[in-house]
Amino acid sequence: MSATPFDDFRDLVNLVPGPDEAAVAAFRARDAQLTKIPGSLGRLEEIVELLAAYTGKTPPKVEKPLVAVFAANHGITEKGVSAYPSAVTKQMVANYAAGGAAINQICMVSDIGLKVFELALDFPTPDISETDAFDEAGCAATMAYGMEALAGGTDLLCLGEMGIGNTAVASAIYMALFGGEAADWVGPGTGVAGAALANKAKVVGEAVARIGGETDPFQILRRLGGREIAAMVGAILGARHQKVPVVVDGFVTSAAAAVVFALNPAAIDHCIFAHVSAEPAHRRALEVMGRTPLLDLGMRLGEGTGAAVAASIIRAAAATHAGMATFAEAGVSDKDG
Repeated sequence: MSATPFDDFRDLVNLVPGPDEAAVAAFRARDAQLTKIPGSLGRLEEIVELLAAYTGKTPPKVEKPLVAVFAANHGITEKGVSAYPSAVTKQMVANYAAGGAAINQICMVSDIGLKVFELALDFPTPDISETDAFDEAGCAATMAYGMEALAGGTDLLCLGEMGIGNTAVASAIYMALFGGEAADWVGPGTGVAGAALANKAKVVGEAVARIGGETDPFQILRRLGGREIAAMVGAILGARHQKVPVVVDGFVTSAAAAVVFALNPAAIDHCIFAHVSAEPAHRRALEVMGRTPLLDLGMRLGEGTGAAVAASIIRAAAATHAGMATFAEAGVSDKDG
């Protein structure tokens, strides 16, 4: 029996399977024979190598991509950190169900599955500037729930989120994990500016100061996180152990990846970072984690929209590698004649 609720998750972090070197070697051998100039597909080739490494399959396929949107509410919204009230979270979840949101359209046109996970929307986590978001058991249970995103079967898990106030929560997590001042991590979110933005930074600073220099990433998650972020931490870890690559969306989703990174940098090597958000500190967070996003489209909506756009590119990369003819098959002379 585990001594604490987090112990099983620490094992998942510490015992992540490494890349499948045989699959990588097979990818490279096939790639060298395809009818193209070596390296000419740039990052598309890197994507397929990552898919091979963390699925163990060559050529890897993306046939059942899924966007999982985790929705939660936050007590910190009572401190005026968002331009919208927390009721909007539930209203947007209803919009997803009705097919009226941006993510619905992107998933539909790209043939990507969509699941929305509601996380006790009527019961926001407490105001983290005043008290902890979870006890250990609650945080661990929420991470375990996040693994349910994999239950129906997928070969590419795209993470998204919805939660009024969650850019403030994410900013607090980044600040606690990576240091700096609140102003380094706090941005407009849903559109706060001026005095409202200064207030948001003040509240985030109070939240981080309250935890007194805590350095354990799981404890930072427990004390500062939201349910959607905790669930995404679980999804990232579960996907790694089930050999499912993950596409990370924007600023808030990357905060979940940052928790895992702080525990073990290699534990997010199966993740592809979809885009750099227009939320100013997202680029800073990606730089700290040493990750290069696929896209820079000025997006900051969340709800998995950037991840879904990136999934189409990832799917195209896999299909290109799998479907291209080799020089011998096509009767094309390679560089050696």
